[in-house]
Amino acid sequence: MAGVTAPLRVLIVDDDALVRAGLAMMLDGACGITVVAEAADGDEVPAAADAHAPGVVLMDLRMPRVDGITATRRLRARPDPPEVIVLTTFDSDEDVLRALRAGASGYLLKDTPPDQIVQAVRQVAAGDPILSPRVVRRLMDRAAADAAAGLRARAALDGLTPREREVVLGVARGRSNAAIAAELYMSVATVKAHVSSVLTKLDLDNRTQIALLAHDAGML
Repeated sequence: MAGVTAPLRVLIVDDDALVRAGLAMMLDGACGITVVAEAADGDEVPAAADAHAPGVVLMDLRMPRVDGITATRRLRARPDPPEVIVLTTFDSDEDVLRALRAGASGYLLKDTPPDQIVQAVRQVAAGDPILSPRVVRRLMDRAAADAAAGLRARAALDGLTPREREVVLGVARGRSNAAIAAELYMSVATVKAHVSSVLTKLDLDNRTQIALLAHDAGML
Protein backbone atom coordinates (compact mmCIF):
# COMPACT_ATOMS: atom_id res chain seq x y z
CA MET A 1 0.00 0.00 0.00
CA ALA A 2 1.35 3.42 -0.93
CA GLY A 3 2.70 5.44 1.98
CA VAL A 4 3.17 2.42 4.25
CA THR A 5 6.73 2.01 5.55
CA ALA A 6 8.06 -1.46 6.35
CA PRO A 7 8.94 -1.92 10.03
CA LEU A 8 12.55 -1.68 11.08
CA ARG A 9 13.85 -5.22 11.61
CA VAL A 10 16.02 -5.80 14.70
CA LEU A 11 18.17 -8.74 15.80
CA ILE A 12 19.04 -8.97 19.52
CA VAL A 13 22.29 -10.71 20.47
CA ASP A 14 22.94 -11.32 24.18
CA ASP A 15 23.88 -14.36 26.24
CA ASP A 16 21.44 -13.35 29.01
CA ALA A 17 17.94 -14.62 28.23
CA LEU A 18 16.33 -12.08 30.56
CA VAL A 19 18.09 -9.21 28.81
CA ARG A 20 16.96 -10.51 25.42
CA ALA A 21 13.38 -10.85 26.64
CA GLY A 22 13.35 -7.34 28.12
CA LEU A 23 14.78 -5.76 24.97
CA ALA A 24 12.39 -7.69 22.75
CA MET A 25 9.39 -6.59 24.78
CA MET A 26 10.54 -2.99 24.78
CA LEU A 27 11.36 -2.79 21.06
CA ASP A 28 8.34 -4.75 19.84
CA GLY A 29 6.19 -2.25 21.71
CA ALA A 30 7.73 0.67 19.80
CA CYS A 31 6.00 1.96 16.71
CA GLY A 32 7.68 0.93 13.46
CA ILE A 33 10.11 -1.57 15.01
CA THR A 34 9.90 -5.37 15.07
CA VAL A 35 12.29 -7.85 16.65
CA VAL A 36 12.77 -10.53 14.01
CA ALA A 37 15.21 -12.80 15.87
CA GLU A 38 17.33 -13.34 18.97
CA ALA A 39 20.76 -14.96 19.35
CA ALA A 40 22.48 -16.11 22.54
CA ASP A 41 26.06 -15.89 21.25
CA GLY A 42 28.11 -14.27 18.52
CA ASP A 43 28.51 -17.55 16.66
CA GLU A 44 24.73 -17.61 16.03
CA VAL A 45 24.72 -14.19 14.37
CA PRO A 46 25.55 -15.12 10.74
CA ALA A 47 22.73 -17.67 10.50
CA ALA A 48 20.26 -15.29 12.15
CA ALA A 49 21.27 -12.48 9.80
CA ASP A 50 20.90 -14.76 6.78
CA ALA A 51 17.48 -15.99 7.88
CA HIS A 52 15.94 -12.70 9.02
CA ALA A 53 17.79 -9.84 7.23
CA PRO A 54 17.80 -7.38 10.16
CA GLY A 55 18.43 -3.72 9.55
CA VAL A 56 19.87 -3.16 13.03
CA VAL A 57 21.61 -5.54 15.42
CA LEU A 58 21.79 -4.91 19.18
CA MET A 59 25.05 -6.65 20.11
CA ASP A 60 26.31 -7.66 23.55
CA LEU A 61 30.07 -7.34 24.03
CA ARG A 62 31.09 -10.30 26.22
CA MET A 63 29.74 -13.71 25.22
CA PRO A 64 31.10 -17.21 25.89
CA ARG A 65 32.04 -18.42 22.41
CA VAL A 66 32.26 -15.49 19.97
CA ASP A 67 32.43 -11.99 21.42
CA GLY A 68 30.53 -8.99 20.12
CA ILE A 69 33.60 -7.37 18.55
CA THR A 70 34.30 -10.42 16.39
CA ALA A 71 30.63 -10.85 15.51
CA THR A 72 30.37 -7.17 14.56
CA ARG A 73 33.46 -7.32 12.37
CA ARG A 74 32.11 -10.38 10.55
CA LEU A 75 28.71 -8.79 10.06
CA ARG A 76 30.12 -5.54 8.71
CA ALA A 77 32.25 -7.46 6.19
CA ARG A 78 29.13 -8.90 4.54
CA PRO A 79 27.45 -7.36 1.49
CA ASP A 80 24.76 -4.85 2.52
CA PRO A 81 25.46 -5.32 6.25
CA PRO A 82 23.08 -4.30 9.03
CA GLU A 83 23.96 -1.46 11.38
CA VAL A 84 25.29 -2.59 14.76
CA ILE A 85 24.75 -1.03 18.17
CA VAL A 86 26.90 -2.49 20.92
CA LEU A 87 24.82 -2.65 24.10
CA THR A 88 26.95 -3.57 27.09
CA THR A 89 27.84 -2.90 30.71
CA PHE A 90 31.50 -2.29 29.79
CA ASP A 91 32.66 1.23 28.98
CA SER A 92 36.46 1.02 28.96
CA ASP A 93 38.22 3.14 26.33
CA GLU A 94 39.64 0.03 24.70
CA ASP A 95 36.26 -1.71 24.43
CA VAL A 96 34.69 1.36 22.84
CA LEU A 97 37.50 1.88 20.34
CA ARG A 98 37.62 -1.81 19.38
CA ALA A 99 33.86 -1.81 18.75
CA LEU A 100 33.97 1.32 16.61
CA ARG A 101 36.95 0.01 14.64
CA ALA A 102 35.04 -3.22 14.03
CA GLY A 103 32.30 -1.19 12.38
CA ALA A 104 29.73 -0.58 15.12
CA SER A 105 27.52 2.45 14.48
CA GLY A 106 26.62 2.86 18.13
CA TYR A 107 27.82 2.09 21.62
CA LEU A 108 25.32 2.19 24.48
CA LEU A 109 25.44 1.07 28.09
CA LYS A 110 22.77 -1.22 29.45
CA ASP A 111 21.64 1.39 31.95
CA THR A 112 20.52 3.59 29.03
CA PRO A 113 16.81 4.49 29.45
CA PRO A 114 14.49 2.39 27.25
CA ASP A 115 13.22 5.32 25.20
CA GLN A 116 16.81 6.28 24.35
CA ILE A 117 17.58 2.74 23.18
CA VAL A 118 14.53 2.86 20.92
CA GLN A 119 15.63 6.24 19.57
CA ALA A 120 19.17 4.92 19.03
CA VAL A 121 17.87 2.03 16.93
CA ARG A 122 15.96 4.46 14.72
CA GLN A 123 18.93 6.83 14.56
CA VAL A 124 21.50 4.29 13.38
CA ALA A 125 19.01 2.86 10.89
CA ALA A 126 18.84 6.37 9.41
CA GLY A 127 22.62 6.44 9.08
CA ASP A 128 23.48 8.51 12.17
CA PRO A 129 25.91 7.04 14.73
CA ILE A 130 25.09 7.14 18.43
CA LEU A 131 27.23 6.96 21.56
CA SER A 132 26.23 6.90 25.20
CA PRO A 133 26.92 10.30 26.81
CA ARG A 134 29.18 8.58 29.36
CA VAL A 135 31.15 6.97 26.53
CA VAL A 136 31.52 10.32 24.80
CA ARG A 137 32.89 11.83 28.01
CA ARG A 138 35.42 9.01 28.40
CA LEU A 139 36.62 9.45 24.81
CA MET A 140 36.90 13.20 25.29
CA ASP A 141 38.90 12.68 28.49
CA ARG A 142 41.17 10.22 26.69
CA ALA A 143 41.71 12.63 23.81
CA ALA A 144 42.56 15.40 26.26
CA ALA A 145 44.99 13.13 28.12
CA ASP A 146 46.62 12.08 24.84
CA ALA A 147 46.98 15.72 23.80
CA ALA A 148 48.52 16.62 27.15
CA ALA A 149 50.96 13.70 26.91
CA GLY A 150 51.93 14.84 23.43
CA LEU A 151 52.62 18.37 24.62
CA ARG A 152 54.77 17.12 27.50
CA ALA A 153 56.71 14.78 25.21
CA ARG A 154 57.38 17.47 22.61
CA ALA A 155 58.49 19.90 25.31
CA ALA A 156 60.92 17.31 26.69
CA LEU A 157 62.38 16.52 23.28
CA ASP A 158 62.82 20.21 22.52
CA GLY A 159 65.66 20.19 25.06
CA LEU A 160 67.71 17.77 22.95
CA THR A 161 70.24 18.63 20.28
CA PRO A 162 69.32 17.93 16.63
CA ARG A 163 71.72 14.96 16.63
CA GLU A 164 70.19 13.55 19.80
CA ARG A 165 66.74 13.83 18.25
CA GLU A 166 67.94 11.85 15.24
CA VAL A 167 69.22 9.14 17.58
CA VAL A 168 65.89 9.17 19.46
CA LEU A 169 64.07 8.58 16.18
CA GLY A 170 66.33 5.65 15.40
CA VAL A 171 65.71 4.16 18.84
CA ALA A 172 61.95 4.67 18.43
CA ARG A 173 62.08 2.78 15.14
CA GLY A 174 63.69 -0.17 16.90
CA ARG A 175 67.10 0.27 15.32
CA SER A 176 70.20 -1.12 17.01
CA ASN A 177 73.12 1.16 17.88
CA ALA A 178 75.03 -0.21 14.90
CA ALA A 179 72.12 0.46 12.52
CA ILE A 180 71.68 4.00 13.85
CA ALA A 181 75.42 4.60 13.47
CA ALA A 182 75.32 3.46 9.84
CA GLU A 183 72.28 5.62 9.04
CA LEU A 184 73.70 8.75 10.67
CA TYR A 185 77.33 8.25 9.62
CA MET A 186 78.72 8.15 13.15
CA SER A 187 80.49 5.59 15.28
CA VAL A 188 78.68 3.12 17.52
CA ALA A 189 80.44 4.70 20.49
CA THR A 190 79.02 8.09 19.55
CA VAL A 191 75.51 6.65 19.28
CA LYS A 192 75.89 5.09 22.73
CA ALA A 193 77.03 8.45 24.08
CA HIS A 194 73.99 10.18 22.58
CA VAL A 195 71.63 7.53 24.02
CA SER A 196 73.20 7.98 27.47
CA SER A 197 72.85 11.75 27.16
CA VAL A 198 69.18 11.45 26.19
CA LEU A 199 68.45 9.14 29.12
CA THR A 200 70.10 11.59 31.51
CA LYS A 201 68.49 14.73 30.09
CA LEU A 202 65.01 13.23 30.02
CA ASP A 203 65.34 11.30 33.30
CA LEU A 204 64.49 8.00 31.59
CA ASP A 205 65.63 4.48 32.46
CA ASN A 206 65.85 2.64 29.16
CA ARG A 207 65.42 2.67 25.37
CA THR A 208 61.79 1.56 25.59
CA GLN A 209 60.93 4.73 27.48
CA ILE A 210 62.72 6.75 24.80
CA ALA A 211 60.59 5.03 22.14
CA LEU A 212 57.36 5.67 24.05
CA LEU A 213 58.23 9.36 24.47
CA ALA A 214 58.94 9.67 20.74
CA HIS A 215 55.59 8.03 20.00
CA ASP A 216 53.73 10.42 22.31
CA ALA A 217 55.50 13.35 20.63
CA GLY A 218 54.28 12.21 17.21
CA MET A 219 57.73 11.51 15.82
CA LEU A 220 56.65 8.19 14.29
